[in-house]
Amino acid sequence: MVIVRRAIPHYLCRRWSSNKRYLHGSGGYPNYGCHFSTDNSSKENGASAMKAKTKIPKKANVVVVGGGIIGTSVAYHLAKFGVEDVVLLERDKLTSGTTWHAAGLINTFGSLSSTSTFMRKEETGMDTGFLPVGFIELACDTDRLQYYRRVASFNRFCGIQVEELTPSEVREKFPLLAIEESNVLAGFYVPTDGRVNPYDATMALAKGARLYGATILEDTPITGITKSRTVSDESDILAALPRVTGVTLDSGETIEANVVVNCAGMWARQFGAKCGVDSIPNQAAEHYYLLTDNMPEVDPMWPVVEDSSRCTYIRPEGGGLMLGFFEWEGAAWNARNDIPHDFSFGEIEPDWERMGPYVEKAMELAPSTMNVGIKTLFCGPESFTPDNNPIVGEAPELRNYYVAAGLNSVGILTGGGTCNVILIIAPVLWMIIE
Repeated sequence: MVIVRRAIPHYLCRRWSSNKRYLHGSGGYPNYGCHFSTDNSSKENGASAMKAKTKIPKKANVVVVGGGIIGTSVAYHLAKFGVEDVVLLERDKLTSGTTWHAAGLINTFGSLSSTSTFMRKEETGMDTGFLPVGFIELACDTDRLQYYRRVASFNRFCGIQVEELTPSEVREKFPLLAIEESNVLAGFYVPTDGRVNPYDATMALAKGARLYGATILEDTPITGITKSRTVSDESDILAALPRVTGVTLDSGETIEANVVVNCAGMWARQFGAKCGVDSIPNQAAEHYYLLTDNMPEVDPMWPVVEDSSRCTYIRPEGGGLMLGFFEWEGAAWNARNDIPHDFSFGEIEPDWERMGPYVEKAMELAPSTMNVGIKTLFCGPESFTPDNNPIVGEAPELRNYYVAAGLNSVGILTGGGTCNVILIIAPVLWMIIE
């Protein structure tokens, strides 16, 4: 059983949003404007100070579980729409799961779904310093050319400016690419797309949520939920389902709640199982990008370029280039075991042998990368679903228990719009707002 993904009428797609900014430093890793300490005593002291400063409430209208880009977006949008007593609970620090190492690509091009397109389209209104450097999707064969022309037509219908570029025009915008008429047929360019800093976007959403009255608690692990069954008539299947009534914390405390939203990212399936919800087919998988040493010829305002035939994207980063990869057959991470609860700001040992062919193909597209050193081949977990669709909606086994997870490595891009989907399909939230 999987969570039902209900179709959203086009006329309801009004207020989708995505969060925008991405700037890196010159070090071997992306500079997200924050520093992480490995000193456990400092962490414990910080946790104690946080809990001492913010008292855990006894009741809430909505409890949001997880403090990544999705959780903070849900908290922000719910509070903005008028839901009072929204509480976000994060087991460690905001962004510490997968958000902190996200590549931060913001591209509206690429979807034939009106729901997906509008989820990508608008901003939250919070200033995160988005860099509209542009995005180019390369068509390197006739099948992709035909498909991307269909996508471009649909995106234009949705109000997105898409230009079809010749190979020479693509080369003008990104001179280091080895693009000729023989290996690239066209490029599809959206000048208003770009990149974003995932940490800054998350913190902007968290700040906005607090400004609208939401409470955000870090270092507050959840152990489960409380629930009740108010109707004994088993003939009424919907009414007979148990209803969530709150969450339990590792401190032994309980927060009563009318609604719980599972935004636990790669932990969503595990947390769902603790709650009696077994319909969250969400699996962590290895996800890679490579950062080169400094390249003086790189202009940091060059666009993001993606070539799906090579399973890669390329963009300026930290004085050099970032080469990002998607695999034809990804490697699951901890498929047979639970994701460790203490995995925070963590990395996975990269598999150079498996990734070698992908790195070579990407470097063929940007040959100058073969002449510089490599700062790092970063590998971190991202969560994916079997059909590559997000898991968004009410759990079929438990009333008022919603899930927003399984964003398939585009959580930064679609995080803002995800909450709007929940708002549309969750009548209990409209009753709370009213």
